[in-house]
Amino acid sequence: MPNPTMTEVARAAGVSKNTVSLALRGSARISTETRARIVEMARQMGYRLNPTVARLMAELRQNRLPRFQATLALINGNENPAAITGHPTIPNYVAGCRRRAAQLGYALDEFWLHDPDLPVKRWLSILRTRNVRGVVIVGLMHHKCLPAHLAPLWEEFPAVVTGVRTREPTLSYACSDHHALALAAFEKAVALGYQRPALVLDGVIDALIEGRFTAGFLTGQSHLLPPPQHTLPFHEVAAARKDRGIFTQWFARAKPDVIFTLYHEVKRWLQDLGARVPEDVGLIQYEWRADHATWAGMDQRNDLVGEAALDMLISMVHHNELGVPDHPRATLIGSHWVDGSTVRH
Repeated sequence: MPNPTMTEVARAAGVSKNTVSLALRGSARISTETRARIVEMARQMGYRLNPTVARLMAELRQNRLPRFQATLALINGNENPAAITGHPTIPNYVAGCRRRAAQLGYALDEFWLHDPDLPVKRWLSILRTRNVRGVVIVGLMHHKCLPAHLAPLWEEFPAVVTGVRTREPTLSYACSDHHALALAAFEKAVALGYQRPALVLDGVIDALIEGRFTAGFLTGQSHLLPPPQHTLPFHEVAAARKDRGIFTQWFARAKPDVIFTLYHEVKRWLQDLGARVPEDVGLIQYEWRADHATWAGMDQRNDLVGEAALDMLISMVHHNELGVPDHPRATLIGSHWVDGSTVRH
């Protein structure tokens, strides 16, 4: 018996061809009863969807530009108004936000959190006039508190932060899983044969992420190495930039054979001390970046953090979740190892 056409199924069911198509795809636009009736009719008639046509239609739907949904605000929370393009980390968050917004049909209007010409009444007026439905904040790098005078924003609009967990107020956020990253990097270093790993990390950054890098490092150290091979983290990066002797004294005491860090300048510091990389000391970057692609390290995929933040925000918009949440949510994004010439093999 020849395979009936969709038109024939539609005629037998007393509906349009488009209704049959939607019903056979399980679309919620068609009632449960109608879907069930059409599916049963198609089964009885022996209708089989042409797999080639189904695949082509799926590709067409996937490549179709999404229908406009709403406007969201992308707020640069950094003190530098150009940070969303010029900072080594922040543009990755922004790229992810923009990509997800485009995929889902949302427009992003960009603002600067510290704009002196925007008192809170002006903020509210602009966001309301533009019919902004929610706010994503990127770029907080030195502190976790949002300006107190902007509190009415977080009460009126759903808001999500990227990269860090804010305090006063505490908002939902998406960020890299810093603790898991540091622990995975430690495990990789030990697997490569290193016996005396050390951490060089600015104390301000460590405080910003609530000590999660240091916690991951110390967890790996306590679980994988005996106490005689333990080292104390070096958090005086800012002071060492002014007085290199501070780093030199720590290095002489710690005697590390590999260093975890966020700073490419540490390689120069080691070379100035006569230490060869990786022959004498290995280097592992906690935030691997393409502009230093020869380094070994952990790729945080902060663009995926940006995507996750948009997903969280859109969900909040759909569920009309307003105000500072009583129970803020967090989405953590995993990292992966990137091999490089700054470690031995």
